[in-house]
Amino acid sequence: MNAPQALLELKDLRIAFGGQAVVHGVNLSLQAGERVALVGESGSGKSVTALSVLRLLESAELTGQVLWQGQDLLRQTPAEMQRIRGDEIAMIFQEPMTALNPLMTVGAQISEVLQLKKLLSRRDADARAVHLLAETGIDDPERRFGAYPHQLSGGQRQRAMMAMALASEPKLLLADEPTTALDASLRLQMLQLLADLQQKTGMAVLLITHDLALVRHFADRVAVMEKGHLVEQGALADVFSRPQHPYTQKLLDSRPTRDGLATIYPAGAPLVQAKGLQVRYPMNVPGFRGWFRQHHFTAVYGVDFSIMPGTTLGVMGESGSGKSSLAQAVLGLIPFGGELSFGGQTWQGIPGRDKALRQKVQVVFQDPYGSLSPRMTVGEIVSEGLRLHQPQLSGPDMQARVLATLAEVGLTTAEFPDLLNRYPHAFSGGQRQRIALARALVVAPQLLVLDEPTSALDVTVQKQILKLLQALQKNRNMAYLLITHDIDVLRAMAHQVMVLQAGQIVEAGPAEQVLHSPGHDYTRTLLAAFPDA
Repeated sequence: MNAPQALLELKDLRIAFGGQAVVHGVNLSLQAGERVALVGESGSGKSVTALSVLRLLESAELTGQVLWQGQDLLRQTPAEMQRIRGDEIAMIFQEPMTALNPLMTVGAQISEVLQLKKLLSRRDADARAVHLLAETGIDDPERRFGAYPHQLSGGQRQRAMMAMALASEPKLLLADEPTTALDASLRLQMLQLLADLQQKTGMAVLLITHDLALVRHFADRVAVMEKGHLVEQGALADVFSRPQHPYTQKLLDSRPTRDGLATIYPAGAPLVQAKGLQVRYPMNVPGFRGWFRQHHFTAVYGVDFSIMPGTTLGVMGESGSGKSSLAQAVLGLIPFGGELSFGGQTWQGIPGRDKALRQKVQVVFQDPYGSLSPRMTVGEIVSEGLRLHQPQLSGPDMQARVLATLAEVGLTTAEFPDLLNRYPHAFSGGQRQRIALARALVVAPQLLVLDEPTSALDVTVQKQILKLLQALQKNRNMAYLLITHDIDVLRAMAHQVMVLQAGQIVEAGPAEQVLHSPGHDYTRTLLAAFPDA
C-alpha cells in the first residue's frame, strides 16, 4: 500500500544569497494535520527555510524542490503564488507589532483578508472577523474589532495575528517564533490555543522556534537545524529522550542549572532595604476633572523587600506587573515613594549627590544590541564608568583595569586581537552581553540589576552567560536584583524570589519554596509554563 502524499515536502532545498549558501540540502516533509517543530539557534537557517516555502525571500537563490501537494512551488508563477499565500499556506510572524499595519484597525485587516481570499462582502467579512477574534479568545471581540494594534496588549495582538492567518482556512500554518515576544504564561496559552485551533481545523503546523519547552508541549515531530544543515529529525519522544547528533544533545543540555549554587542565608545587615516602596506615574484625565487635581497611575504599591550581600533576589511577573518600574526605582532612574536604602544611602535625585551611589549600583540590560553604542569602541564603552568615577587613574592603569575586567568575563586579547579598538558590531550577541557585563563590573559595584539579561540570547549562549554570572557573584560577593519572566533562569540563579502581580507582591520567600511549592494561584500559573521535567 502506497504511503499518502505529503502535504509539504522539501527536497534537497538549498538557499543562497549572492552566491553564499545559507541552507544546505534540506529534506523535510509534513503530512496533513501534523505538527512539526523546526528547531535551531539564531543563524541556523530555520526562518529562511520557512520563508522560502512562500517565496518571500527577495534576491534569494533557491534550488531543489518545494512540493506543495505534489506541485513544485519554486516553479509557480507570481500570480499562482499570490493565490497560495494566505489561501492555502498562511504565516504568523514573530513580532505582531511590526507585522500588523498600525494605520488600520485589527478588524479591518482581518476583514480585508476575507474579502480578498474568500470574496465575501464587507458586511459578511466584518461579521466573520468578529467571530474569528472570538475563536482566538480575545475578550469583547466586537470592541477589539475597532481597535488599532497599539491599543492591544502583546497577547491580544498575537491572537489577532492568528485570527488573520486562519481567516482563509489554510491547510498549512507556518508559525515563526509566534510566542517569543510574550510572557511565560501567555506563551503556554497561545500554544494551547494554536493546538486547539489546529485540531479544530485539521491544518498542519510548522512551528519555527528555539524554545525547547514549547516544543515539548506542542510538536508531534522535531527537526533540528545547525548552520543551514538539517542534522536530526524524528518523533518528539525519540529526539528528546535519545538525541543522536551532538548539536541536538547540546541544545537539550542547555537548560540553565544552578551549577552548585548554594542556598545561602548570610548573617548581617541587608545591602538593599525597601519599605513601602511605591512608584506612581502622572496621568492625564480628560474633561474638567483633570483641571482641579493631579491624577496618578500606581505601578508599584508599597512593596517591602531586602537583598543580602552575595545573594540574588529574583522578581517574576508578567508584563504590567511592575517589574520594570521596580528596577528603575532601585536604579534611581525614576521618582519613588517609601524607603529605599543601600547600606544607609539613598537616591537624592541630584546627579552630584548620587554619583557615589551610582558606582555601587549598576545595570545590565536585556538587549546587548541596543544597550551598547555602535559609535564607541569596546575600550571606550568599558572605560566610560572609570573615567566618570575614578578620573584619577592614569591611562595605563585604566587600560589595565579594562583588560582585566574583559578577561574576567571571558574576552581576551589572545582570542580577540586589538580587542579595545573593535566596535560592538564585530561581536556576537553573547559576546556583546559579556562586554555589557564588563562595563558594569569595571567600577566594582555591590549590586547589579539584571533586566532580562539572557532573554535575547540563544539557549546555549544563555547557559554560558548564567554560569558566568554565578561565578562572578561568588568571586566578587555581589548582590543581584534579577528581573525575568523565565522560570528556568530563576531556578538557576535566585536565592529569594518575589512574585509581582499588578504592582503588588502576591508571594515571596526562598527560591526553593516559591518555585517548587508555590502558595498563590498566580505563581502556579506562571510556573505551569516551565515544568520541572
